[in-house]
Amino acid sequence: MLLLAGSSWLNQPAVQAWRTVCLAITVQALPFLLLGTALSGAINAFVPAELFTKVLPRRAALAVPVAGVAGAVLPGCECASVPVANSLIRRGVTPAAAFAFLLSAPAINPVVLTATAVAFPGSPAMVAARLLASLGTAAVMGWLWLWLGKEEWLRPVLRHRHTGHRHGRSRRNEFRLGFQHDFLHAGGFLVLGAMAAATFNVAVPRSVLDTFSGSPWLSVLFLAGLAVLLAVCSEADAFVAASLAGFSPTARLAFMVVGPMVDLKLIALQAGTFGRAFAWRFSTATTAVAVAASALVGGALL
Repeated sequence: MLLLAGSSWLNQPAVQAWRTVCLAITVQALPFLLLGTALSGAINAFVPAELFTKVLPRRAALAVPVAGVAGAVLPGCECASVPVANSLIRRGVTPAAAFAFLLSAPAINPVVLTATAVAFPGSPAMVAARLLASLGTAAVMGWLWLWLGKEEWLRPVLRHRHTGHRHGRSRRNEFRLGFQHDFLHAGGFLVLGAMAAATFNVAVPRSVLDTFSGSPWLSVLFLAGLAVLLAVCSEADAFVAASLAGFSPTARLAFMVVGPMVDLKLIALQAGTFGRAFAWRFSTATTAVAVAASALVGGALL
């Protein structure tokens, strides 16, 4: 079909820009997806199943904030957190705690907080606000899952506990097979999300940004929605937020809190890993909670 239509349209500026943005998002996220799937495979093959039940509190309500704080130890973006959270659930960790980890890991790890401090020099309040709003959102979403979540929203394979390494099988072989399956499965959804984000980048004119920057409330909602659509990696989103100088500090905080938790590539990854029934419910609720947390924390600290 491409040969019949001719290739001259591939050289159009808009098509070249779309291709560049799509490739940039994919290349930016790919190393962290590799990290996440490697960690997922290692957890499944080498880590004893009993370790997670020993580390996390037995009460699910207490395990949620502990898992949220534990997200600080994973120096990766949202692409890495999805396969790791998937592996945790299959190893017997309560989904509420795994989802709290999924949301907090790309938002409060040291790499992201350091990047935020560099992007906003002389503004430690912005770093503290991002930490508090992100951690609060992760904990609230974990507790909401305990209260309202239903197992039938998850894929059937996730409803059954998996004990990891099985006797008589090579741990290295299990790691290789698990890594291969998770990476190829999640990678396809990553590309779809990158294509959707690139389409928005090219189709929406930059002048639209100026329309919403004047209203405090509209600016918060607009930048939250923009974070979902742009799908910027969490290690780089602080620099994008800092460049949006026409918006209020609270609006830019919302951009940095919502982005690592809900964006197009993350929604696609969640749908492919946990199922579409889960993805659209969880993403919608997370967006609302993240915007509310940003407004509350931003109003108090910024």
